[in-house]
Amino acid sequence: MKTLQNRVKEDGVVIDEKILKVDSFLNHQIDAKLMYEVGKEITEHFKEKNITKVLTIEASGIAPAIMASLQLDVPCLFAKKAKPSTMTSEFYQTDIHSFTKNTTSTVVVSKQFLDKDDHVLIIDDFLANGEASLGLHRLVQAANATTSGIGIVIEKSFQPGREKLESEGLDVLSLCQVESLSGNKVKLMGE
Repeated sequence: MKTLQNRVKEDGVVIDEKILKVDSFLNHQIDAKLMYEVGKEITEHFKEKNITKVLTIEASGIAPAIMASLQLDVPCLFAKKAKPSTMTSEFYQTDIHSFTKNTTSTVVVSKQFLDKDDHVLIIDDFLANGEASLGLHRLVQAANATTSGIGIVIEKSFQPGREKLESEGLDVLSLCQVESLSGNKVKLMGE
């Protein structure tokens, strides 16, 4: 997706050789038009998969996930990083380690919103080590539902996330693949 790739190249800030900051359009401030196009691109790829739910994790995955769910005309569900006091019914939970924050969070989804008949499209902002997507996939499995695919906005292809997801038999779409962040420069795959 050329527009996204251009934004990553122009506005992405390399923190070190493994961390890319995209706060100006995705992780802090959101470019709604760009996220609409991201959702459209993801929807186009997965439109034949009979998706019934889009699932992400709070907070950075919500913008692209809601745009895809809008275009798929299905609910958008996000895993919460803390069980709220209002979640009084049963829930699924799993631990997810964040590469960027170097923390582990227990995330929860109410059993009311995910069941065995669901065909789930998982969406996340970044793919690095694959832990967030694998954690969401575990939640889908706990519900005896089906993970129909994984849509990623930005993939750091030099990390093992894609390999881990594909080894689970998951269909992965990444809209922007970063080959390297060496020398404080973003190098995209194919450049």
